[in-house]
Amino acid sequence: MNGNNVIIEVKDLKKHYLDGTVKALNGVDLEIEKGEVVVIIGPSGSGKSTLLRSLNLLEIPTSGSIIVDGVDIMGKKVDINRYRQKMGMVFQHFNLFNNMTVLKNMTKAPMTLLKESRADAEKRAMELLARVGLADRANEYPSRLSGGQKQRVAIVRALCMKPEVMLFDEPTSALDPEMVGEVLDVMKKLAAQGMTMVVVTHEMGFAREVADRVIFMADGVIFESGTPEEVFDRPQTERLKSFLAKVL
Repeated sequence: MNGNNVIIEVKDLKKHYLDGTVKALNGVDLEIEKGEVVVIIGPSGSGKSTLLRSLNLLEIPTSGSIIVDGVDIMGKKVDINRYRQKMGMVFQHFNLFNNMTVLKNMTKAPMTLLKESRADAEKRAMELLARVGLADRANEYPSRLSGGQKQRVAIVRALCMKPEVMLFDEPTSALDPEMVGEVLDVMKKLAAQGMTMVVVTHEMGFAREVADRVIFMADGVIFESGTPEEVFDRPQTERLKSFLAKVL
């Protein structure tokens, strides 16, 4: 890493529960560069989602620093909503507003938070929907969409806010197997266009194909980090070898 393009820097991040008896994160250091695709893998309960959700303070860490564009967002006087706008978040369970059409779901935040005109917000929303093959669903309600379509809408809804970074928290784990591919295809296109992405996933094929860097977490710490070839083909620790034996 050259350090010049670091967009997010995490230093000694800890998240403890129950008076410190549960250590969801136990001293994580991580740098994410502009345009990099970082995929986080590991067993359930390893701290992957806690780390991801800490990056925009959906989880409030116990201690440590999260530096975004040179500002420690853990600071008391930081306007965290300003930094959340820089990070698009895609969840496991879509989180769409069921009482709004797809188009309204996509334009509400840009009009409210970015003060975009309805015309501009709708123009961008329609362009993004066309990119994921859903322009014809703009006036449908989420209940009329398949799981894969809902997740594609959730991705482009996040993109409507023009984020610098996209965070994905197990975006395919709630989907039927035949719908996983259509969501991963959208994510692959985003990566190819240079979007900075941090992805928590169980999809090892995606990690191998798309990641610039794969991070293996267990017990609240980063055990190994490297290129997909290093992590999948030349694991260094018994913990990673054991995990890969179960999932590959």
